[in-house]
Amino acid sequence: MSLPIFPRTPRLDDMDVEKLREQIRQYFHATFSRYEQLFEVLSDEAAWYQKPIALRHPLIFYFGHTATFFVNKLLLAGLIDQRIDAGLESLFAVGVDEMSWDDLDVAHYDWPALDVARAYRDAVRARVDAVIANAPLAVPVGWDHPWWVILMGIEHERIHLETSSVLIRQQNIAWVRQHPAWPICRESGQPPVDERVSVSAGTVHIGKRRDDPYYGWDNEYGEHEVMLPAFETSRHLVSNALFLDFVQAGGYLNDAWWDEEGLAWRMFTRAQHPEFWVAISVDAGVASFGWKLRLMTEEVPMPWDWPVEVNFHEARAWCHWYADKTGLPVRLPTEAEWYRLYDVAGVSELPDQERGQANLHLDWWASSCPVTRFAHGQWFDVVGNVWQWCETPIHPFAGFEVHPCYDDFTIPTFDGRHNLIKGGSWISCGNEARRSARYAFRRHFFQHAGFRYVVSDEQPVAPALYYETDRQLSEYAEFHYGDTYFGVDNFPRAMAELALAAMQGKPMRRAMDLGCAVGRASFELARAFDAVVGVDFSARFIQLGVALAQHGSVRYSRVEEGEINSDKYCTLVELGLEATQHRVHFMQGDACNLKETLHDFDLILAANLIDRLYRPAQFLRDVHTRLVPGGMLVLSSPYTWMEDYTPRADWLGGFRRDGENVAGLDGLKAILSVHFRLVGAPRDVPFVIRETRRKFQHSVAQVTVWERIG
Repeated sequence: MSLPIFPRTPRLDDMDVEKLREQIRQYFHATFSRYEQLFEVLSDEAAWYQKPIALRHPLIFYFGHTATFFVNKLLLAGLIDQRIDAGLESLFAVGVDEMSWDDLDVAHYDWPALDVARAYRDAVRARVDAVIANAPLAVPVGWDHPWWVILMGIEHERIHLETSSVLIRQQNIAWVRQHPAWPICRESGQPPVDERVSVSAGTVHIGKRRDDPYYGWDNEYGEHEVMLPAFETSRHLVSNALFLDFVQAGGYLNDAWWDEEGLAWRMFTRAQHPEFWVAISVDAGVASFGWKLRLMTEEVPMPWDWPVEVNFHEARAWCHWYADKTGLPVRLPTEAEWYRLYDVAGVSELPDQERGQANLHLDWWASSCPVTRFAHGQWFDVVGNVWQWCETPIHPFAGFEVHPCYDDFTIPTFDGRHNLIKGGSWISCGNEARRSARYAFRRHFFQHAGFRYVVSDEQPVAPALYYETDRQLSEYAEFHYGDTYFGVDNFPRAMAELALAAMQGKPMRRAMDLGCAVGRASFELARAFDAVVGVDFSARFIQLGVALAQHGSVRYSRVEEGEINSDKYCTLVELGLEATQHRVHFMQGDACNLKETLHDFDLILAANLIDRLYRPAQFLRDVHTRLVPGGMLVLSSPYTWMEDYTPRADWLGGFRRDGENVAGLDGLKAILSVHFRLVGAPRDVPFVIRETRRKFQHSVAQVTVWERIG
């Protein structure tokens, strides 16, 4: 191969500071350039702006998104103090995480011209390079180190290198072109005979230590141990040829092979074969049994000895069909079984300076290859070629913690609907290529993913999901939807009632609940408003509100004492809010840099938000642009200023200036008086947050009501 080795994720405990600084700098530039090189395969401007699939943004978004991610995380870490382009950074900040295969994003976006997006990326590259060159660096770089977010940005871009390549593969073939930096494999031959090999019983140890010298995502850390009996697994990944038998046997027509969710997906999409198979006429003279295979930049005669690429539903349906055909207990492997196979096969991490013996990390091609090409012990492709679907939904290990700079990387996937994929594909790079990598996607999602099968009488045990262990989310769920304590009214409901009272005689068309958390005030406002938008920085909080809006009910866990929890179940019907659920829409957003589409509101409620913003003054200076003239702004805050959230220089109050005390209300008046008038006197509203059965936080927020003037 003529292409150089794409740099591996670096060790972060090298005691030579300047050597590590330069290594991270090279890692950043190599990743940033390779990502831009991916988009060079687009041959038509339409490819940038027309969605490859309805469930995702157009490719221009992903081109800008990874750059914006760097800016947002460097701001949070305090490594930079200014945005580069607030408008673009709002537009490119948040992608689409559809809840189901039938979600359609119909919002209108004013995407920038390509040269504008390229110039923005150039500016971000220069800014990050300057940070790497000049920011103080001490080793080792670990979870709490400011430089951790630099690695976070690089590894995030490597994830999107892969997911964007999938979108390009789903784009109109007429709008892409072959490229020397992205060569496909030209090897193909007879598919192998299906064989199984026994994997011995043993104990699997999973979970990274906090002092591991390589970057990791939050879900990798903790401890998990599983004792496994012996099982059999296929020697090879399931090939296109082996999957063809399922297609020809009417596998996409027989409901018996599909579980309830998979059948609903198949019926909605009317799928009849794998996503990347292209049906052609048998009379076309192509010796490929009437099929071609769509790769990233071209269609090729079907390589029957390559791995089939399907979503989880298709992989599981094949297993059900094959179990019936063979009389064997066939299923997908669990996460622990994949780790056991990895260990028994003697697989090791990729070498730093030479190509690995796996179709992984762009070491070989920009496509899959024959399933017989890379042997690992008695098996093939234990890692590489394509990701491998697992039966296991992603779940937290004991000791799981959320990183404060990226609290919604994994949390939204702890919902029982995101299944793990293991082993990596040909384009899985950096952290993705390591044994400890844990990535999961919705079961209908297409990735460069296939599967191998397991034969075992052991039935997978569903793991405990995050709602059993997310203490902060549990506290907020109880705060919004649970019991009242010590005679103190439900705070989100009380705030919504105050806001509605402030709207007397005014139109109540649109309201925004900013910093909505898990959404109670949003539903309460929808009693009177035609439409309410709940906005929060944390996707994991919004997820609970989304569940209520979609299903009308939600379950959460409440801590009683130590490790003892109790289940709580609430419904909108019980709260008298069932009529509101279709008038509430939740979205992720940054209060200091809201999307331009969020404007013309009659009311904005921001309850206990301003002392948790990294730039509260900036928010207050701009908030009037989101309201109609005469619109109302309702604020509350206990003014608990903390440098963990807001740099000391940006506090609105809680300090002395020129020998005088400056309170939070003083800061509000100084900024808001330009565009607002204070309505009535401030008032105090108490609130109680339950931590355990015997521990509570009792606080008092100051509430102010402001009317936009002019």
